[in-house]
Amino acid sequence: MRPQAIGAAMRFDVNLSILFTGLPLLERPAAAAKCGFDAVELWWPFDGPDPGAAALAELRQAIEDAGVRLVGLNFDAGDMAAGERGLLARPETSDRFQANIDVAVRFAGELGCPVLNALYGNGPGTDRELAVANLRRAADAAAGIGATVVVEALNSHENPLYPITSAGAAFELIDQVDRDNVAFLADLYHLHRMGENVLALIDRHAGRFGHVQIADDPGRGRPGSGAMPYEEIFAHLEAAGYRGHVGLEYRHEGPGAFDWRQG
Repeated sequence: MRPQAIGAAMRFDVNLSILFTGLPLLERPAAAAKCGFDAVELWWPFDGPDPGAAALAELRQAIEDAGVRLVGLNFDAGDMAAGERGLLARPETSDRFQANIDVAVRFAGELGCPVLNALYGNGPGTDRELAVANLRRAADAAAGIGATVVVEALNSHENPLYPITSAGAAFELIDQVDRDNVAFLADLYHLHRMGENVLALIDRHAGRFGHVQIADDPGRGRPGSGAMPYEEIFAHLEAAGYRGHVGLEYRHEGPGAFDWRQG
């Protein structure tokens, strides 16, 4: 299945932390624009909670110069390459998360970014009450720029220490946080790997989605490279009234150029 044949009605953005990674960070927004995208998202791309005004200004300028919109940004989640998956629920990293809240929210506000992703953190040793308190802090700060904080479920095959591995677990946490601007990040790849019926999830709960991310299963390749029914998935998202962006968060494989086409 060619990628341009599916999801013609969807609005896609490209995750610059997993795609175009052969380029320096500041060149990736322009590369995405050259491929036809008008929106991008990012994991927190810096080594610490506050890289300083100059580094943030450089990234903001690269995004603005490329003519793309930042539609999703992770809060600082620690060293993702080393396996960390968030800071907010771990007592020893909570201060780092809190130090990042205002920095990330301010950067998102400057670029009109509507979604901020707060990854929970690996266990053992996570603290649910601490996670709830930190999510409330993040949500209250994000409310000041009209943004939504999203909670993501990851698959346990690749993230064996991550406690939030189902939509149900994420919904329970979101309900406990009890803020109107906290929603679910539906990463359909992770959910499918965990055996969830993603079509049924969309039909029942799309109203709780703050953002959607996609890759195909198995392999985490582009939609159409695996077994997930993406023609149906996009049709169900549209029918359910989802109007947000769909983030391309897959691994580009092979020697050719990145070849997703929109529309």
